[in-house]
Amino acid sequence: MKKRTKKLPGSSRTESGRRLRTRNATLAYFRRHWLFYAMLILPVLYYFLFCYRAMPGVVIAFKNYNMFTGIWDSPWVGMEFFKRVAQSDPFWRSVRNTLVLNILGLVVGFPLPIILALFLNEIMHTGFKKTVQTIIYLPHFISWSVIGGMMYQFFASSGLINTVIKAFGGEAVPFLTNKPWWVFTYFIVGVWKSIGWNTIIYLSAMTGIDQEIYEAARVDGCSRFRMMTAITVPCIKGTIAIMLILAVGGMASIGFEQPYVMQNSTVMEVGDVISTFVYRVGLEQGDFSIGTAVGLAQSAINFVLVISANAISKRVSGNGIW
Repeated sequence: MKKRTKKLPGSSRTESGRRLRTRNATLAYFRRHWLFYAMLILPVLYYFLFCYRAMPGVVIAFKNYNMFTGIWDSPWVGMEFFKRVAQSDPFWRSVRNTLVLNILGLVVGFPLPIILALFLNEIMHTGFKKTVQTIIYLPHFISWSVIGGMMYQFFASSGLINTVIKAFGGEAVPFLTNKPWWVFTYFIVGVWKSIGWNTIIYLSAMTGIDQEIYEAARVDGCSRFRMMTAITVPCIKGTIAIMLILAVGGMASIGFEQPYVMQNSTVMEVGDVISTFVYRVGLEQGDFSIGTAVGLAQSAINFVLVISANAISKRVSGNGIW
């Protein structure tokens, strides 16, 4: 026989009162912070319209898409376009270039914002520190179209850098036409634009470190470099792990603007990446099915990389995105 639970007198009244207080506290919280949630409306609309609402369009990769008949009335061809992509030499060249540029950026470019943030965190002069932060952060807001014009003014054969080199009796360096020099220029320009943004992220993580830990270390006679390596770096390892997982998860993809702005016909062998390949095939040549197939495969690979990187990070360091 089932035992009957005997309710205490006034228990239902207490429970309803607790729910009422919780609801009132939630409403009061939203009244205080409604402006923060209102600021989320535009980003949520952006991702809904251009990411989630467009997701059914991936079926174009499995159809011989015709813009006049529409997505759903176009004939189904299955994996035909994936096979064509797998047999395309320009596609595999773009995959190789994407991996090379991303691996170079991960191995060399990933530690630089961490090092810069560590040194900025040690600066005691507030005015100088904020000035440096502003200077390195500004390039993040400059359009790649503007940066492309600046790049040609600096790195072209008749640009500022080669003019200075010639003035000292040297020979002009083909920054934009020689393949190894182009890769070097690509990396330098990319780091210059992004290092400020990533540095701010690490500096924000450092502000959450308890200052009493530093005080105790000073009392024990630790040097500033020792505190940097023994306190600061371990305290931000969670942020470093998340940034590393996101970087590894994007190894199969690359931004469109920088390669498109910087590449030219003489360096296409090293400058043509997956994003520019999709643009050239999908939009310029009008082969939307192949462009969608490449994009879908790229997203699937990135998804696997994110899951794998997160699992490895949690096993090795105990930190992960989820």
